[in-house]
Amino acid sequence: MNPCTKIPRQDFLRYAGVGSASLLTAAVALRSSAQAAPGPRPERSAPNLEIELRPSPTEVSLLSGRPTRVWSYRGKVLAGDPSSLQALPGSYLGPIIRVRRGQSIRVHLINGIEQPTIIHWHGLHVPARMDGHPRYAIGPGQRFVYDFEVTNRAGTYWYHPHPDMLTGPQAYYGMAGLFLVSDNEERALNLPSGEYDVPLVIQDRTFDAGNQLIYLEGAGMIGQMIGFLGDRILVNGHPDFVLPVATRAYRLRLLNGSNSRIYKLAWSDGTPMTIIATDGGLLEHPVRRAYVTLAPAERVELWADFSRHQVGSELVLQSLPFSGTMSTGGMGGMMGGGMMGGGFSGGQALPDGAEFPVLTVRVARRETETRTLPARLSTFSRYRLEDAVNRDHPRRFYLAMQAMRWGINGREFQMTAVASDEIVKLGTQEVWELVNDASRAMMGAMAHPIHIHNLQFQVLARESTRDAEEASRTLGGGFLDGGWKDTVLVLPGQRVRLLLKFQDYTGLYLYHCHNLEHEDMGMMRNYLVQR
Repeated sequence: MNPCTKIPRQDFLRYAGVGSASLLTAAVALRSSAQAAPGPRPERSAPNLEIELRPSPTEVSLLSGRPTRVWSYRGKVLAGDPSSLQALPGSYLGPIIRVRRGQSIRVHLINGIEQPTIIHWHGLHVPARMDGHPRYAIGPGQRFVYDFEVTNRAGTYWYHPHPDMLTGPQAYYGMAGLFLVSDNEERALNLPSGEYDVPLVIQDRTFDAGNQLIYLEGAGMIGQMIGFLGDRILVNGHPDFVLPVATRAYRLRLLNGSNSRIYKLAWSDGTPMTIIATDGGLLEHPVRRAYVTLAPAERVELWADFSRHQVGSELVLQSLPFSGTMSTGGMGGMMGGGMMGGGFSGGQALPDGAEFPVLTVRVARRETETRTLPARLSTFSRYRLEDAVNRDHPRRFYLAMQAMRWGINGREFQMTAVASDEIVKLGTQEVWELVNDASRAMMGAMAHPIHIHNLQFQVLARESTRDAEEASRTLGGGFLDGGWKDTVLVLPGQRVRLLLKFQDYTGLYLYHCHNLEHEDMGMMRNYLVQR
């Protein structure tokens, strides 16, 4: 490959494999060469917690036989509480980072892989330079230092790579981890803690006969346009995951860490799901639903009480069937019989909307406790629509594929480019409307999980056309729009209206589809916060 040759974005992901680092690095360098200079680094005071995160190639025994080659964040505490990092035994996932609201953090990212990379702190409210924008991606062997104060409410956040055109493969091969925040309000609730506070990262993967991960091999252009769908479900980096529990209440923190798969989660015995938190932390009151719809990057926390179950019994957390997340024309017709994703090599991925088990809960021992679910979980001030500077004229963002490429308002990602309708004013509130209109798409429409960096927003309303009827019917009962969100699923034929506030920090931030293949193909844009 001639490094002076421009590689079309739609062809680029063909090279996205662990063994193709030099090709990927050369291609990303073409775009990175045009990025803006980072600017001077601000003065830093001594942090409460200083850690090192180093993504590196390693091997993990996930299946019987040969170990699987992965990329994994390895961490260590340089200063502060050693218990702030919690490793998941035998997993490729990075260490869980546990912090308190108000704590100052310093993270040394040292790049130990053969591609440019950078870390995004998903859901956190941080200065622009600390957010993990692709223009700050560092090369192999280089270091990037993050300094920020944790201002978010208690909640389940996470971290993952965010280099341009490389986010999908880097996350797929293992680079992700949880970032858990606590605060005084949460501690006062006496929620299940310690071993009874359980993180569960749900991902789908495909392995070849030698136990090695396959990413988009054999899927072609369609796999890239639709997104990766694997044929095995992993939880915390393990297939066929079994969670041993006692006969008592648990706090289950669920993250959809998959590249593109949507889950419709429910208990196999029909017990309602009890939800206590979403992306941005605790809800005001517990909510009960028959199932929970969880799109890529979304989080949900459950109160799960196993006190009525017999020791030795089992309960399955499953993903129920659904449909309507892709329009029937365009790409749907190109799929030739309904293969709904890539990641396969001579085999068939689990189709989007299939029914399958996610994990098994096994009641292993009897315990007695008197802990009860609080009737009120949190008190917070909501944004008011009347305070939005554009309440009568929302900014509209059209999500569509044109000329075989995903985009927003007909635009693809450019490293530092900002259109006039992507500039917002510090200190203001706005209404944004995300429009997934199949009539604007040459190749049909898909569901898009849209993530907005640097803030938590409120979902004001969903409006659905006839194109969204099927998906709304089979998924709509699991939407959790009442809490704070940083990622929202927009179904084909839907308009979703959000209320956002731009506060504390100016600078360049991202908004994009969190179907990582869509993001890497260009369905990502900058927005600029200025005074």
